[in-house]
Amino acid sequence: MTLLVDTSVWSLALRRDQASDAPQVRALRAALEGEEIVVTTGLVLQELLQGFAGPRARKDIIARFAALPMLGPDRQDHIDAAELRNSCRRAGVHIGTVDALLAQLCIRHKLTLLTTDPDFVHAASHCALKVWK
Repeated sequence: MTLLVDTSVWSLALRRDQASDAPQVRALRAALEGEEIVVTTGLVLQELLQGFAGPRARKDIIARFAALPMLGPDRQDHIDAAELRNSCRRAGVHIGTVDALLAQLCIRHKLTLLTTDPDFVHAASHCALKVWK
């Protein structure tokens, strides 16, 4: 299984004071130490860099993410993400613009999304998104 890890999981895993023991964080550690592939996208990297303070944290995050394959959305991903968001909204499910694009990248590349955000679970019932359980 190839995982795209959402910002919510990375934030828990990279805490300086104490990394979380949430099941998603344990799954991330196991994937990084095992045979699974973990990929990322610029949106996740940007969100992490915006959320952590200080040059040392910035340098650590950039170094860690340098080892991960990076996916970039293309024009069609943005078009499809807009449709995904609109479909979810019509079904009464709220998903943000960035989250819709992350979901679209997972769908297009046949990735499983590792997240703690329940919005993705709700969205997955209205599209082909696979969320880690």
